Formats: sequence, structure tokens, C-alpha cells
Amino acid sequence: MITKRIIPCLDIKDGRVVKGINFINLKDSGSAIELASSYYDNGADELVFLDISATEEKRKTLITLVKGIAKQIRIPFTVGGGITELQDIDELLKAGADKVSLNSAIVKNPTLIDEAARRFGSQAIVAAIDIKKIDDSEIVFIRGGKEMTDKNASEWCKEVEQRGAGEILLTSMDKDGTKSGYNLTFMKELNKNISVPLIASGGAGTMYHFLEAFIEANVEACLAASLFHNQEIKISELKKYLKQNGVNVRL
Repeated sequence: MITKRIIPCLDIKDGRVVKGINFINLKDSGSAIELASSYYDNGADELVFLDISATEEKRKTLITLVKGIAKQIRIPFTVGGGITELQDIDELLKAGADKVSLNSAIVKNPTLIDEAARRFGSQAIVAAIDIKKIDDSEIVFIRGGKEMTDKNASEWCKEVEQRGAGEILLTSMDKDGTKSGYNLTFMKELNKNISVPLIASGGAGTMYHFLEAFIEANVEACLAASLFHNQEIKISELKKYLKQNGVNVRL
């Protein structure tokens, strides 16, 4: 039986962890290295580190910070932000990341997925997809949620899988930071059409929200940020709750 994963997300701006609502009104949540170490000790299965302003500011992800975090943990570690070419991926993997998260760059240059998967393996490539409902369709957004594309979210998810992405990190901008639950409706349908692991992001507010994402939408992993940063939910307690309710997690 596949073990489901709990993944804290560290959104980084100016070297600090931040969190907002619907991708805006960012507030400082502390030191990235200290939080990473704390989550590792508390039972996180993986970590995701996203330098959220790197693409907008047209600069590379903070390699020094990546190295510092990698020294503190012994669990898989995904890094994203400002990645535009194969050399960026190579540098991050050498700095200690296990995987890279690609978002804006692969929308502008989809062949980057193919090239990266061939060179580094699909297991190292995570397609991060930010979606927002426009009229009756979920549409892909880039540049930290600031720019709408013409891509339908379902079709784009299928394309990134076909091109070689090993996982999809799906963030619902409508749900982000609201603590109203994950976007179950979309994820249920999406999981019928893809075979790579789907990571749910955006909207967790209670332990039950994680449970319903695993049970109803059959996602492989759930990601959250402020809930964990503010210690509203402890990962160790969440995993005990999930285990008691029939979800196979690593305790």
C-alpha cells in the first residue's frame, strides 16, 4: 500500500518564510532553516521550498539557503523559484535538493520538462501548477499567481505528465490561505486522467481537510504552510489522526 505524505511548504521571500491569503498580503513566518529543521524533527515526509519572488524579480533561487536547509534534514526536499534552464536544475540538485519545482518557465517553454526529465530523471521533476477558476473553467496562472495564461488546467496537467514530469503540485489560488479545505472537486476529476502522483495544495484548515483529500480525491500527498508555521496543527498529531482514520502514513 502506498504511504501518503504530509509536506510543509516554505514560501521564501528575501530569505524569510512568508505566508499570505490568495497569494497576497504576505506575512513573515520565521527562519527557513529553523522551520525546516523543526518540521524534520516533527515527522514531515518531505519539504517544499519555493522562492516565490525569484521569477518576478528575474533572479535565481538562493543557493546558499538551499545548502543550509539541506544540511539540517534527511528527507526529500523540493526547491522551486526562478528556474529557467537545465543549469539551474543541475546547481540546485548539487546544492542538496532532491527535486525541483517548475512553474512559470515550463508554461513559457514546455520542452524544458522533456529536457529536464531526460537529463535528471522524471523523479526529480515536479510540475507546480497554480490554478484559479475563471467563469466555469480552472485556468493556469504564472509569476506567483500574477499572470493569467490561456492554458486549461486539466489539459496542462495531462501535458506535463506526458512530457515527463514525475509529480504534479497543484495549488488552488481560490483556496490558498482560506482554510476552507482543498479543491476536491477539481482534484477528483483530475486524478481520473493522470497517473503521476498529485500533491494537493491550497486551503487546508483542519485535520479533516487532509483526510478528505486523501480519501475522496485520492491524492498522494497534502501540502500546507501557515497551519504548520503557526502550529495550529502539529504534523505528528495529524499523522496519528490520519492513521486512525484509515490513511496509510509513516509515523
